[in-house]
Amino acid sequence: MKGLFAFLFLLISVAALAQDPVRGLSDRFRGLRNVGTGSDTLARRNKWEDSITISYRYLDTLKSYKLDSSIRDYSVKYPIPADYYYLGNTGSAAQPFLFAPSMKAGWDAGFHAFDVYKYTVEKARFFTSTRPYSEISYLLGTRSEQTIELMHAQNIRPQWSAHFQYRMINSPGVFKNMKTSHNNYLLTNWIQSKNKRYNNYFIVAANKLKAGESGGIDTSQNYIDDPDYSDRYAIPTKIGNASYSTNFFSTNIETGNIYEDFNAVMRQQFDLGRKDSLVTDSTVIPLFFPRVRLEHTIRYSTYKYMFRDVNATASASIRQFYRDYYNIEEVQSPFRRQDFWKELYNDFSIYTFPDAENTQQFIKVGAAVQNLKGVFRDGVTQTNDDIHYTDDVTTSGYNIIGHGEYRNRTKNQKWNILAHGKFYFVGMNAGDYEAGASIQSILGRKIGSLKLGFENVNRTPSYITNSNSSFFLMPQAVDLNKENTTHLYADIYQPVLRLGLSGHYYLINNYVYYTNYYTVQQAPLFNLFQLVVNKAFVTGKKEQWKWLADVYFQQVIGNGPVNVPSIFTRNRFMYEGNLGFNNLKIAMGFDTRYRTGYKANRYSPILGQFFYQDETTLNYNLPDIAAFVHFRINSFRAFVRAENLNTFRSLNGQYGFTNNNFAAPEYPYPGLLIRLGISWGFVN
Repeated sequence: MKGLFAFLFLLISVAALAQDPVRGLSDRFRGLRNVGTGSDTLARRNKWEDSITISYRYLDTLKSYKLDSSIRDYSVKYPIPADYYYLGNTGSAAQPFLFAPSMKAGWDAGFHAFDVYKYTVEKARFFTSTRPYSEISYLLGTRSEQTIELMHAQNIRPQWSAHFQYRMINSPGVFKNMKTSHNNYLLTNWIQSKNKRYNNYFIVAANKLKAGESGGIDTSQNYIDDPDYSDRYAIPTKIGNASYSTNFFSTNIETGNIYEDFNAVMRQQFDLGRKDSLVTDSTVIPLFFPRVRLEHTIRYSTYKYMFRDVNATASASIRQFYRDYYNIEEVQSPFRRQDFWKELYNDFSIYTFPDAENTQQFIKVGAAVQNLKGVFRDGVTQTNDDIHYTDDVTTSGYNIIGHGEYRNRTKNQKWNILAHGKFYFVGMNAGDYEAGASIQSILGRKIGSLKLGFENVNRTPSYITNSNSSFFLMPQAVDLNKENTTHLYADIYQPVLRLGLSGHYYLINNYVYYTNYYTVQQAPLFNLFQLVVNKAFVTGKKEQWKWLADVYFQQVIGNGPVNVPSIFTRNRFMYEGNLGFNNLKIAMGFDTRYRTGYKANRYSPILGQFFYQDETTLNYNLPDIAAFVHFRINSFRAFVRAENLNTFRSLNGQYGFTNNNFAAPEYPYPGLLIRLGISWGFVN
């Protein structure tokens, strides 16, 4: 069904192209005017030449971006951002060190612990390329951790571009029952008509995430400091009974979470305005300046969230885990919880352009209808090896939404103004809203830039807290009020000093949080302040010696149920240069992370949620330290890293990497990790 839906969308897009063959290329198709040299167009380039000009943009922006070919930051290729912590294995649940509340109104299923591993519609890229371009990336890590990523982008015709991306992550893990197996794919298609009036954007983004859950290591004795358990896979865990396997093609998760989503989006735009052309010595380039734009967006999505444990009754300790932490007196095997959602979203919008020659200044108003259907499966029973599902609970609903937006990026690129709002008039989330505004000024190369903004969001708590959800394990329903969050922020960048400053202030009321593995509560009004400092120190004749420092300060004001490290810092000490070779670019040095001690969130494996705790303080033994050598030769990049060097110690006369830091209570980071990665781009 999903494949048929995607095929029909693509067929409509290609049909639109067949009705109006394309030959030229407008500036609007390429994004911003005069990007780079401003002289490259697909129509005038020799398709047999070796060089390539490639850029991309996102669905809701007109700004054009270049591919990132830098090598100083490994997190560009690694799926987990540097300011996140994760539960000890690539692909496991992850959360930022920095407080980041949901700033999205309306319906939300509530499962976000694995969001960093997803391809999303919002991050889907539409490419413009003078030649077909492909990229292959491969990462090999300790314990047979492997990541494969493939990307291909090309302009099939001057005004028809397509892009495909695939990623697979497979990691058995250093600790027991933490195996992960993720698969993601993304397809984008962009067509513009010959007369420049019609645009068709098409996106398919799908993810299948499988993550084993251990419940944390057994803390009945100090296994971490026991030399007999230097092989960390031997440490017992609270749930799961999986055997170790390095088989790359083995994706079975017996105890853990399986999240799947499928998203298909098609946006069509038709412009009314004025024709024009750009005449050069050798050709005439047709242009079109819009005054009014009609836009229709349709989105179909499915979401499945499931926790299962086929070994829930394998031992008394596992049964005790479910009894103690979830109040499930008689767990059955296989144990299962599942929420399944379908969403159909239709949006119609009208744009007006006060200045026809500046498409980055516009007023947009629109209305949308969102239809939702949920199916919740809250358990299974098993008789004579036959599995019978309990009766499904279903719900359905809709939302009618109005929205508006004003944007103005001035022609001289010095000012960027944005104001937007969205209101849910009727339906499941009636009364929800989003409102925000920002202004950014480029004050000059020496002075830098300044950005000021605010956001206010009123939102219904995520549906996982609703008693209909199969993941709602409280004995009775709770009446939750809408969350309200106000966010004020300011960003300053000074290029001469290589200094960035950012301040964030949050005012939160009715904050929804978990107090234990399954209990939901709301908090009264509280505040939180964040200050971020980014500074680059450089020295040497060619400024090849660098110290890149990122420092984050956070403070909760009031009695908010939020525990965050007061200080989190990342520091990279490196050499970045070419060692005298023209085609070589190399970065090598040390990458360190440190955060002050704090009462880190615990993690609930069934719900896939991090939750507040006020008992256990986690202190770092030493900063996380990684040594690295990254280099690039033309379009080939390689990454060699030795991570968690800080875990080296002598334990009862035995030397090894066993001085583990903890990401969360009962979830230690692994010891030494060796990662080797390559990324190779090809011009076809």
